[in-house]
Amino acid sequence: MNQVSEVMTRGVRTLSPDDTLRLAAQAMEEMEIGSIPVCDGQRLLGMVTDRDLVVRGVAQGLAPERTALRDVMTPQVQWCYEDQSIEEAAQLMCDAQIRRLPVVDHDKRLVGLLSLGDMAVKSSPEEAAQALQDISQPAKPERSGLSQASGTAGGGADAGRRSS
Repeated sequence: MNQVSEVMTRGVRTLSPDDTLRLAAQAMEEMEIGSIPVCDGQRLLGMVTDRDLVVRGVAQGLAPERTALRDVMTPQVQWCYEDQSIEEAAQLMCDAQIRRLPVVDHDKRLVGLLSLGDMAVKSSPEEAAQALQDISQPAKPERSGLSQASGTAGGGADAGRRSS
C-alpha cells in the first residue's frame, strides 16, 4: 500500500488570497494548469480554478486586475495528509468528484498536490483507472433556473420555438 507522499507532486505553486484574478489566470496559462492552491504562507485556505475565475469573476463583471482571489476561490476544499494511503486519497477524490487533491502535513501546511496523473504514472494502473472511473461519474445538474444565456440547448427562453 503506497502512501500519498510517495506519488504526490511537491513544490506546488501557490497564490495568496490577496492576489488578483489576472495573476491567477496568468499563472495558470504559464504552467498549463487549471487550479492553484490559495495559501496564507503555507497554510491552505482554498483553491482557485479556471472555472472559478470565469463563473465567479468574469461572468459577474468583476475586474480581473482588481479582484482578489478571496472573492472567487473555493474556500473549503477537500485535502488529505501526506501519510495517508493512495486508496484513502482516491476515495476522497471520488467522494468529492475532484481530480486534484491538496496534500498537507499534520500541522496543516501544504506540502504537495495529488492528481490523477500522479496516480496513473506513479502507482498501480488499476488504482488510477478505478479512481478515474469513479470521479468521472456524470453530473446531473438541476436545470430549472437556467438563465437566458443558456439558450435552447439548456432549456432557456427560446426552447421549443422554431427559428424561421
